[in-house]
Amino acid sequence: MKRGIAGLYAITPDTDDTPGLVARVEQALAGGARLLQYRNKTAGAALRLIQGRALLALCRQYQVPLIINDHLDLALALDADGLHVGAEDGSLAEARARLGTGKILGASCYRSLSIAIDAEKSGADYVAFGGFFPSTVKPGMTTRTPLSLLQDARQQVSVPIVAIGGITVDNAPQLLAVGADGVAVITALFETPDVRAAARGFTALFPRHEK
Repeated sequence: MKRGIAGLYAITPDTDDTPGLVARVEQALAGGARLLQYRNKTAGAALRLIQGRALLALCRQYQVPLIINDHLDLALALDADGLHVGAEDGSLAEARARLGTGKILGASCYRSLSIAIDAEKSGADYVAFGGFFPSTVKPGMTTRTPLSLLQDARQQVSVPIVAIGGITVDNAPQLLAVGADGVAVITALFETPDVRAAARGFTALFPRHEK
């Protein structure tokens, strides 16, 4: 299910409540999320497998790619649509070799254009920069990524660019204006009273991708 990376990129919150997670994710998908990343930093392997299977079935229903954060073995076990890796999560080239060419491979590039350039050369299908705004997910990150980095990246990488970090419906347009193709969101999507409405708000920023 390899496709262009653009629009609302939903990233799951840490939770051991699988039914609650599935319910919230379904609202996000119904609201127009174009990709889903399964990210759970607190779960053990058994729970990750259970949640991954449940989310994959849901993503298949909505025809939305499921990207696994960090865990290549889980992505392979599920036959998920792709993998997202950070700087400490192993070799991108190795991940590409094991995933094959038909899967999506994304890379966290933080505030570094050089990492993004290298990631593209190693087979990444998209690069992610951040964080741009204060985030409750990573409250200790005090150095912000400048918006100008997106402008520079747009000139030097050819793969899609995703922005992450404290993104809301109100500040997302700043990122889109300077080169972001998609916005990755956790809190402003999943920690809201109406996840579907929140997703629709983000989706409305990408008129070509509205459902």
